Amino acid sequence: MYPDDLKYTAEHEWLRVPGEHEGSVRIGITHFAQDALGDIVYVSLPDVGDTVEAGST
Repeated sequence: MYPDDLKYTAEHEWLRVPGEHEGSVRIGITHFAQDALGDIVYVSLPDVGDTVEAGST
């Protein structure tokens, strides 16, 4: 049910770290979060090239 290649947060978000020859991180939310939130109408992402640190909001 939970893919081994995903990292999860306590807030029901996940990310897939790229492999050696990939350049992007993929992010998403769990099925639980999808059910709880309903339709997603807004997402705020960092700009391309920004550094993201663990624990930041």
